[in-house]
Amino acid sequence: MTSPLDIYSIIGFVGTGCIIAAYAYLTYVDEPNPFVLHGTNLTGAALLTVSLLVHTNWPSLVLEGFWAAIAIFGIVKALRARTARDRTGL
Repeated sequence: MTSPLDIYSIIGFVGTGCIIAAYAYLTYVDEPNPFVLHGTNLTGAALLTVSLLVHTNWPSLVLEGFWAAIAIFGIVKALRARTARDRTGL
């Protein structure tokens, strides 16, 4: 049984592309920018979540929740490190 590609599936594919791009970026760049890395992962998780809320797949939805939480943690960690560097003038 096939179903037409709807907007939510397209949004999910864009999210998948974001996560794949973030992983490739992490693999190929010697010193990845954490804001680019985690921001792209968070965007991908959010887009996939939109798709999964319409086309419900609970295990994948839980995975995206954890993926987003880890990305948010990474962004917060990078912000704290940048703030600490700014204070010390390094």
